[in-house]
Amino acid sequence: MWFPRRSCEIDTVAMESTSNYWVSVYDLLEDAGIEVYLVNARYVKGVPGRKTDVCDAQWLQQLHSYGFLKKSFRPEKEVRALRYLMRHRRGCIESSSKELLLMQKVLTEMNLHLHHVFSDIDGKSSLLIIEAILQGERDPEKLIALRMPNCLSPRQKMLDALQGSYRDEHIFVLKQSYERWQQCKNNVTQCDELLAKLITKIQSEPSSHNRSGKINKCRIQKNDINAPIDQEAFRIYGVDLGSVDGISNGLLAMLLSELGSRKTILERFKNEHHLASWLGLCPDNRISGGKILRAKTRKVKSRLAGAFRLSANACSRSHSKLGDYCRRMRAKLGKAEGITATAHKLVRIIYRMILEQQPYDEQRAFKISARTKKNRLRSLTHQAEQLGYTLCRVVV
Repeated sequence: MWFPRRSCEIDTVAMESTSNYWVSVYDLLEDAGIEVYLVNARYVKGVPGRKTDVCDAQWLQQLHSYGFLKKSFRPEKEVRALRYLMRHRRGCIESSSKELLLMQKVLTEMNLHLHHVFSDIDGKSSLLIIEAILQGERDPEKLIALRMPNCLSPRQKMLDALQGSYRDEHIFVLKQSYERWQQCKNNVTQCDELLAKLITKIQSEPSSHNRSGKINKCRIQKNDINAPIDQEAFRIYGVDLGSVDGISNGLLAMLLSELGSRKTILERFKNEHHLASWLGLCPDNRISGGKILRAKTRKVKSRLAGAFRLSANACSRSHSKLGDYCRRMRAKLGKAEGITATAHKLVRIIYRMILEQQPYDEQRAFKISARTKKNRLRSLTHQAEQLGYTLCRVVV
């Protein structure tokens, strides 16, 4: 195979990330030992007269020779394989959810309102009833007998929900949707088996901390990976991230697949502020002439940022300080902005835990800074003056 470095003595290459056409070229150059700068086209698109591919390539080469280009983050090969399968697994789950919605639509047209008596259409009781219907059972009494013992719906309500019309075309579509849903679930199971093997290949750094201690097990959700993600994250990062409120196995798996090991995170992101900026979870202040033009967050398509926002939304129901922070930010900024602010706080907490290899300390994470104390004192002084009082400090 021909490698550019052998013939032209090339050390670095800058290339634009256009769709997914750059992936094979990137891998080829990387295997040849060439340092590749994957450039975001948004950073250089404002140059006039560079609208063709040839002129654009020449402009990138010129900027790269001056050292003006920054490379985009791209993890190691092992993590890339994990990330690729994680994204494929998410597509399989989305496909299975579409089939569930189609099954529910067909059942509604058959006047079978299972979604009124069962919380999930893919629960054990619902699936047993659907399988029995596909096998030819039509008696509501026999269908009710298939429900699980812990079902809380009243018997009469279930009888009313199973008084349906079983037309051949509806049964045909229901059967095909059920088979496609089973195929998607089988694909997810196969992905989980391979993902469990790939996660074990991620190397952890040698540490003086004991990584075999007891950790807080995260609550397993319905679509989580069938693997000990919390234990693997503890092995790789050297700290129990699951002890933070809102951190689930799904977020830990997304963190491993999108960022990789502790060494990669600390090398590519100098501090927690850089990581939050890369995820698009911090304000993007645009000031010109002392005037604030824009202060909202950047529009970043990041799966990891979405996972942090979901975790932040779950924190809104917690009675911890993180939950209080989320509710306070939602009341102050609005629902969406408050969730983003809480996700930003989660990113900063997790980065500091990974960096310092220290367990989660709620008091330290929400310690009042000197700036906050000064602002609160100024606010209290202003409120006291409005009420006709004078605020003074009493030393006991």
